[in-house]
Amino acid sequence: MDWKLSLVGLLIGTLVGATGMGGGSLMTPILVLLFGFKPSTAIGTDILHGAIFKSFGAWRHRQLGTVSGRLTLWMLIGSAPTSLLGVAAATWLQRHYGDGIETTQKQILGVALLVCGIGFLAKALMRKRSAAGPLVLDRRGKLIAIAIGLIGGFVVGLTSVGSGTFFGLAILLIFPIATATVVGTDILHAAALLWVAGAGHLVAGNVDLRATGWLLIGSIPGVFAGSHIMIRLPDRALRMALATTLSLSGLKLLDVPGSSWIVVVGLAVMVAALVVYGLRQFVLFRRGLIARATPAPVVDVLGLPAP
Repeated sequence: MDWKLSLVGLLIGTLVGATGMGGGSLMTPILVLLFGFKPSTAIGTDILHGAIFKSFGAWRHRQLGTVSGRLTLWMLIGSAPTSLLGVAAATWLQRHYGDGIETTQKQILGVALLVCGIGFLAKALMRKRSAAGPLVLDRRGKLIAIAIGLIGGFVVGLTSVGSGTFFGLAILLIFPIATATVVGTDILHAAALLWVAGAGHLVAGNVDLRATGWLLIGSIPGVFAGSHIMIRLPDRALRMALATTLSLSGLKLLDVPGSSWIVVVGLAVMVAALVVYGLRQFVLFRRGLIARATPAPVVDVLGLPAP
């Protein structure tokens, strides 16, 4: 099982690096459906694993200039405390309802995945909006960012789903920043938030550290590879495919008739498409038919130019 976990980590890391999403939304059901993890352990392991490998992804996206640090900080003000409330709620449910809570957690995950799938589909169909410069947040924008954090943080702590999906969708719907910046901001915020929630799950005993290590062997190089692909990636078709996979995963967790393998098959197809696209871009570059992608000017968390 060890090498299979690393392979799954590689696939998830690549998708997260390229799109900012698909981490908890795909990893948790994979651990539950294909590796036999209890939902509570799958959630805790996924959250701590996400905190570690997304930190590497956030660092890389900062180098590429695709991060809005101020927006990240204001969302984190709301999401950090409520994520701990979500962890506390998940632990309380486990202790008071025992094995019976496993079904409830699956249903919560299923509903969350369906919502994520619909969000991805809406995101895929939306037109990209580019920003002329760094995002400037007024008082209203800061309050909206905190509100997004309050709601999304609780969902992340309770289910591990949403650290990328819910926040990324909200950013794209409300704030006028480029899609590439949505990806980078998403990953930076998710990394910070998941460290808070991951610590809570670790203390609660909901983390399989051995599985976390094997997942990281694949996910860390994957998130670096995905961030490089992201510079040129046309994300609309990828997001639509991911929306379908998330929705079907949710239906499975809700015990709707379907195939458990659709999650892995869909994930493999999407990553294969990324690899094919990346190889095609490399060949075109070598032939001199396209220019090398250049990163945008970098502004760090404090609003200062990065080195």
